[in-house]
Amino acid sequence: MLKYVEFVLKGLVENPESMHIDTEEKDGLTVYKVRLHPEDMGKVIGKQGNTINAIRGLMQAGSAKTESRCVLEVSEQET
Repeated sequence: MLKYVEFVLKGLVENPESMHIDTEEKDGLTVYKVRLHPEDMGKVIGKQGNTINAIRGLMQAGSAKTESRCVLEVSEQET
């Protein structure tokens, strides 16, 4: 799932070199914490959150096949 998140987000952002993804396990739940350049936040979230919701929906469908659970959290990098 990490490769999927990386692939999709790198295709959306203008500054892929500044993107950082951390993975955290909590009670059978995998949390992908993505930190992006401030200019890229709008592109990843999309109008009314449509883009990020689509990414999260595909993540849920993919993780259901492997009987796991995952969550995507997106935040701005601190400058």
